[in-house]
Amino acid sequence: MAALKPGRLSGRHRRPPEVRATYREVAAIPEFRALWLGQGMSLLGDQLAQVALAVLVYSRTASPLATAAVYALTYLPPILGGPLLAGLADRYPRRRVMLWCDVLRALMLAAMALPATPFPVLCALVFCVVLLGAPFSAARAALLPEVLDGDRYVVGSALQNVTNQAVQMLGFAAGGAAIAVLGPYRALALDCATFLGSALVIVAGVRHRPAPVREDGRPSMWRMTLSGARLVFGERRLRTLVLFAWLCGFYVIPEGIAAPYAAALADGRLPVPVITGLLMAAMPTGTVIGAFFFGRFVTPSGRLRGMGWLAMLTCAPLVLCVIRPPLEGVLALWVLSGVGGAYQLAANAAFVQCVPASGRAAAFGLVQSGLLAAQGAGILAGGAAAQRLGPEPVVTLAGVAGLCAAAVLTMLWTESRREIIAKVRAAAT
Repeated sequence: MAALKPGRLSGRHRRPPEVRATYREVAAIPEFRALWLGQGMSLLGDQLAQVALAVLVYSRTASPLATAAVYALTYLPPILGGPLLAGLADRYPRRRVMLWCDVLRALMLAAMALPATPFPVLCALVFCVVLLGAPFSAARAALLPEVLDGDRYVVGSALQNVTNQAVQMLGFAAGGAAIAVLGPYRALALDCATFLGSALVIVAGVRHRPAPVREDGRPSMWRMTLSGARLVFGERRLRTLVLFAWLCGFYVIPEGIAAPYAAALADGRLPVPVITGLLMAAMPTGTVIGAFFFGRFVTPSGRLRGMGWLAMLTCAPLVLCVIRPPLEGVLALWVLSGVGGAYQLAANAAFVQCVPASGRAAAFGLVQSGLLAAQGAGILAGGAAAQRLGPEPVVTLAGVAGLCAAAVLTMLWTESRREIIAKVRAAAT
């Protein structure tokens, strides 16, 4: 019998191939379809409501400052209350938390849709509606790994990500036209209906599960928040994964200064608002493409091994903005940056592997709040810098800083990823 060549494995010792889940397989799971449909309905209504609020507030006050302040209220509540309220989904059954959040948000939007609602009350209702999104999102994020196991979770997350990006683009694109036909109050009433529809879908399609069992009984919300923070930041792998997620604070900057960048690119061929829309849509388009192919054609362990390289890809193309390419070149670079954003799917899957189910909601809530804070801080810093330096240098600087941070995180991840990859590979074979 011929000897085996050096470096080769016999068939007996060769690793079995990893089995990748498919989009069709994941979409065939009834509970996932219910969560997917409910999320899509409420997200589309929210996009419509954001446009309606901007129109409504400006028509009432004629104040750009008041309009911007109300829009800022959509970012502030999750940062302030997200880590605290997210723990509700570790204290009570997650399906029940989602239902209560949907019903309460529907009631608040019904009050916002009344023309007689005073402006201060309108602002307070906006704050509360967004605040309730924190425990809902945490409950949904914690429930999804119980509905989808193994590689199905990553593929389901990719499918949800693609849907979310598509719904956002559709919502913003069609929002203005819908407001022109319906008016802002009817649009808010439509958002109310989407939350009621989401609640009905959850009742019909998601089965009841008991609250997660905790060794420490039912601690206070404050203790649960502190416990979640210690869990996330007390373990090296989790810290690295959280910092990977918060890396978006660098590559979100171009979207935040898209309007001044569009003014700098304008050459008379297209109006500045059209260029602004194209720039803002570029990264989400790339993310849709990247998430689809990353989830469909890359093996589970391959996603984890390539996570660092994709994270660097989110920032590297932005560095080339220093050469001041024309509009077509900028769009290509920003789409490529969005493709790299698919690394978040692998980071999310690895995070789920490392976090115990009993503390998953609090951990997800903390990460989500930090994610919003990183985005807000990045956009604010980018806008302030663009005021002095101009948009192109700021995008380049964001790319350089983000690329350096991603490179450091990639080295840290390479040292600590072996155990997670072994778990994922075992589940996939």
